[in-house]
Amino acid sequence: MSNTNAKKMPAGMEHGKRKIDFKVLGRVVKLLFQSYPRLVPITMVCIAFSAAVAAVPAIFIQKVLEVVTKYMDGGITDWGAASREILPMVITLAGLYLLSITLTTIQTQLMAYITQGFLCKLRRKMFDGMQNLPIRYFDTNKHGDIMSYYTNDIDTLRQLVSQSLPTLLQSSIIVITVLGIMLWYSVWMTLVVLLGVSLMVFVSGKIGGGSAKYFVRLQSHIGKIEGYMQEMMSGQKVVKVFSREDKVKKELHDINDELFKTSYRAHAYANMLGPIIMNIGNILYVIVAAAGGLFILGGIPNYSIGAIFSASMLVLTIDIAVPFLNMTKQFTGNVNQFSQQINSIVMALAGADRIFNLMDQKPETDEGYVTLVNAYVDEQGNVTEAAEHTGQWAWKHPHGDGTTTYTPLRGDVRMEHMDFAYEEGKTVLHDVTLYAKPGQKVAFVGATGAGKTTITNLINRFYDIADGKIRYDGININKIKKADLRRSLGIVLQETNLFTGTVMDNIRYGKLDATDEACIEAAKLAGAHDFITRLPGGYQCELTNNGANLSQGQRQLLAIARAAVADPPVMILDEATSSIDTRTEAIVQAGMDRLMKGRTVFVIAHRLSTVMNSDVIMVLDHGRIIERGDHQKLIDEKGTYYQLYTGAFELE
Repeated sequence: MSNTNAKKMPAGMEHGKRKIDFKVLGRVVKLLFQSYPRLVPITMVCIAFSAAVAAVPAIFIQKVLEVVTKYMDGGITDWGAASREILPMVITLAGLYLLSITLTTIQTQLMAYITQGFLCKLRRKMFDGMQNLPIRYFDTNKHGDIMSYYTNDIDTLRQLVSQSLPTLLQSSIIVITVLGIMLWYSVWMTLVVLLGVSLMVFVSGKIGGGSAKYFVRLQSHIGKIEGYMQEMMSGQKVVKVFSREDKVKKELHDINDELFKTSYRAHAYANMLGPIIMNIGNILYVIVAAAGGLFILGGIPNYSIGAIFSASMLVLTIDIAVPFLNMTKQFTGNVNQFSQQINSIVMALAGADRIFNLMDQKPETDEGYVTLVNAYVDEQGNVTEAAEHTGQWAWKHPHGDGTTTYTPLRGDVRMEHMDFAYEEGKTVLHDVTLYAKPGQKVAFVGATGAGKTTITNLINRFYDIADGKIRYDGININKIKKADLRRSLGIVLQETNLFTGTVMDNIRYGKLDATDEACIEAAKLAGAHDFITRLPGGYQCELTNNGANLSQGQRQLLAIARAAVADPPVMILDEATSSIDTRTEAIVQAGMDRLMKGRTVFVIAHRLSTVMNSDVIMVLDHGRIIERGDHQKLIDEKGTYYQLYTGAFELE
């Protein structure tokens, strides 16, 4: 079951209390340009041209009306001459529309490619960055909520890139162009339109602000419900074992009700905005028509930019007022389109903020410079680096004076006065000192929470110690690159993770360049070969859902085979047999014994029968080593280990 600790939202984002920082929009646009530095500008040019063409019909209408008015006022009935003046305008407008259709087609195709490509690249960037995050991040965040970044939050960006941004660009260009044309023809009529548009903007701000608040909350609630559902699906057996179906239903219903209320309020505001803005636009259309008529009847002087260049525009006439009605529709229609995108933008920015929160997480730091290399080691112990695989390894240690030394990989692990705390002020390990010589088997026993698994996590550098040192073959592990350190370690956990793929693929996961023969040998070493050959398809049997078609023991044997094919000098076995039956344990234990031969091994076990043959047993209590020695020594001391051992066997 995934970790249930609540994920911390970015500061101020929780419950939608913070206003969206529109710098996030700038960051999205910047990433978009970085992803497609040529295609995005080309698409913008296509959108800009189409928008400009959409705004110019008003000019043609005015010119046509001007020609018609000229002929009608002069009593001239030569409509052929009028047609000859109008025809070039019609042909020009038709040509512009034809070009606009072509560019719009290009724009839509490019936009589809850019949108899906951008999301693909963003997912890749998110996932690549996630692979560099420390284990701490996954221990403190719900896995379902993390998955929501790749599904729901990414989908909000699809809407932003494919629809909202092009609409905003197109509407902005049309509004600016139409405003310019309006001012060219009449300042008075333009002021009437702007007063109505001001009311539209005010209403959009009020209603849009309300919906924005709930859309931000909506993203958080979606992540919450996805996290809960993922947790319940992975823990379905536990739910059924303890008959907690009713409790789970109630919890989901509560979360779902929160999502419903937030979603309802968000969309109620959003659905209200469109009709209100549209009707304000209709009322404005009537007001503009009435104002135009009054201005014409009143003979009010027409102030305009065009009047500076044409004496005919000093008076407001029908051929100026009529195009204003069309321009009013265009202006208010595009303001309405602009306002309709507010909710999509807010939702996308809420999703983008969550995505950037993931991308901005501090990656796992690695100051190491000692690397693991293939090597030849002669009889005198001299080490020579090799380019090909030799089966022997060495630590390559560069020094400040330019020299490089090589230390054979032996598996000597020592911890000196080590302290550690997951959270500051809450120390988990206190002054732990121990050593494991090459080939030794060291066991950790103790009550749950004593610090056994924590020690192995520190050897892997999943976490870094607060004080003290851990040395590996005499080298401080902080100096070793983490990837090289972990490549030298094999680990078999109590909870086995198998991936979708064949049995062979899952074994090869321990060493991606391993041959089929090497994987089969590893399976034989682990004792997994017999049951694998009985599976449908044998080593090519497809595994899904974490190997749900296999028993726990079979999954554990595959995990041992995976560790065996990596052939590490140090093995960590963390409760590897605690969740399987006694008969299966004997099979798994035999596989582990073969795997442990000749290696340094750290074993964590509750079943003391699995650690009796250890070279040294460490008894931990509240993060301190309280007893150490081999099995017989600890039995003779009749201390905590003796009580654990005899108590365990009395229960059996």
